[in-house]
Amino acid sequence: MDFIKTTEQDSLYSNLENMSTLDLLQNINKEDQKVALAVEKAIPQIETLVTVIVEKLKNGGRLFYMGAGTSGRLGVLDASECPPTFGVSHNLVLGLIAGGDTAIRKAVENAEDHTEQGWKDLQEHQISIKDVVIGIAASGTTPYVIAALETCNKNNIVTGCITMNENSPLDNVAQFPIVVTVGPEFVTGSSRMKAGTAQKLVLNMISTSTMILLGKVKGNKMVDMQLSNDKLVDRGTKMILKEIDMPYQQAKELLLQHGSVRNVFKYLNHETK
Repeated sequence: MDFIKTTEQDSLYSNLENMSTLDLLQNINKEDQKVALAVEKAIPQIETLVTVIVEKLKNGGRLFYMGAGTSGRLGVLDASECPPTFGVSHNLVLGLIAGGDTAIRKAVENAEDHTEQGWKDLQEHQISIKDVVIGIAASGTTPYVIAALETCNKNNIVTGCITMNENSPLDNVAQFPIVVTVGPEFVTGSSRMKAGTAQKLVLNMISTSTMILLGKVKGNKMVDMQLSNDKLVDRGTKMILKEIDMPYQQAKELLLQHGSVRNVFKYLNHETK
């Protein structure tokens, strides 16, 4: 089916090189303000996919993101932040990028055009019907992603996607598509801008809501976060102090002893019973 690739349409602005610094910044910001509203329209699609993800993860499944270029990097970023933020295994949410880890920092030419590599990358992680695979591609035409999702479908593996082009090949192949129409970019075709921002917002929504629904947040606090630096130890200590009256140093020592805010709460609840 033919579709209009809005991410490739001409910018609404011209003669960018003649704009002042202030005009450039204000106009970029004007375009950015459209992104959250576009994401809002996709909330029903996001809700449907999150519901499926939560059910799969509750039953021993994993969540995979896969993409190329900016899309792949954003997936890797979101996946890499789940363990320290929510205290989950590094194998629960995984990000795959065309071209492998090298492509996170440096573009790997033609990697996104390989139609067999995506499925091979998933197989390296023993992909199964317990899992969910989300393809990320602003254009909706990335062969690496589309071919992998097609093979997932054939193997009864749940597929979703995040794209900016309705009726694109990716939109049509994913079982649970999320389409966020952000319109033309400020610099024509530069989908790292509004499209990338929209992808980041959707990924934030997917991972955060999923982790909350899996019980990884108490109240509004990250009670399972990893204590990987002084800032996070201090944050965890203050979480404890907000709930229980004790000296700061005592709370900090308990936190370091038990490894997480949740474990301290469990210990203290047990002690007071």
